[in-house]
Amino acid sequence: MAELITTPFGATTTAMEVIEGIDLRGKRALVTGGSSGIGVETARALAQAGAEVMLAVRNTDAGEQAAKDIRQTTGNQHIRVGQLDLSDLISVRAFVRGWEGSLDILVNNAGVMAIPQREVSAQGHEMQFATNHLGHFALALGLHDAMAATGHARIVSVSSVGHINGGVDFDDIDFHARPYDTWVAYGQSKTANILFAVEASRRWASDGIVANALNPGRIASTNLGRHMKDAPVNPAQSGPASTGVSIKNIEQGAATSVLLAASPLVEGVSGRYFEDCNEAGPHQPGIRRGVAAHAIDPENAVRLWNTSQNMLNEAQ
Repeated sequence: MAELITTPFGATTTAMEVIEGIDLRGKRALVTGGSSGIGVETARALAQAGAEVMLAVRNTDAGEQAAKDIRQTTGNQHIRVGQLDLSDLISVRAFVRGWEGSLDILVNNAGVMAIPQREVSAQGHEMQFATNHLGHFALALGLHDAMAATGHARIVSVSSVGHINGGVDFDDIDFHARPYDTWVAYGQSKTANILFAVEASRRWASDGIVANALNPGRIASTNLGRHMKDAPVNPAQSGPASTGVSIKNIEQGAATSVLLAASPLVEGVSGRYFEDCNEAGPHQPGIRRGVAAHAIDPENAVRLWNTSQNMLNEAQ
């Protein structure tokens, strides 16, 4: 295994501490789910460094309010809002059609978690997989040329320690045959985020595009947890398996995303998985840290890419 990437930052580092001294003037960034939680703090940090930032959100009223707040706190007026529902590939295609110009930074941040009962997307796919992975996959493919035009674009995919709960069940991604389990479905979608980064880094290296994934950590309170009250208890969140987990505030939770999006400390780094602003080592049983082997397996990554492409083709 290649030597792990380390930085001076850690679990308590904030997004603003990571971005300090970095100049992103002239760069263009897109943050999905940028109206709340770690998404808005990621966008705020990129704006603080001078980037032009697009908040891609389902609720544009909330997005406009977040954009106004970012403009006021950073003094950067180049904050825009775009409507994007990642669970609907028609919405993703419309967003891509409306994109103009190049793109330096794509932060695949939006997500859903712990949907208690099986729900399906507009195209009939399990909702957590559809939103967390497939919509972002379609978005990245649609914006590939805009990123390649820069010669140095970065893709950041927000995954989760939940990926260690299991890999992608390629025979039953949408839970037609197996009983629906909210945490299995969530883990599958978060594994997919990492596998996407692995394969995108290989396929798009010649375009100067790097792609990495991350675990933001366990955040005290964000909209991601809005389904938690109705979902079954995740057995991995308590007891011995929770070893190594600390609670972060939102500013700390956004730090690793900002590191991968903008820091010169990870220039050229691609296809890796980070947590607490450092590259994660292999997952060890009983500890909620590290990256599972199934999430960085190159054969799984190719298979997921091809499967996802087929899903997009079927939705045409």
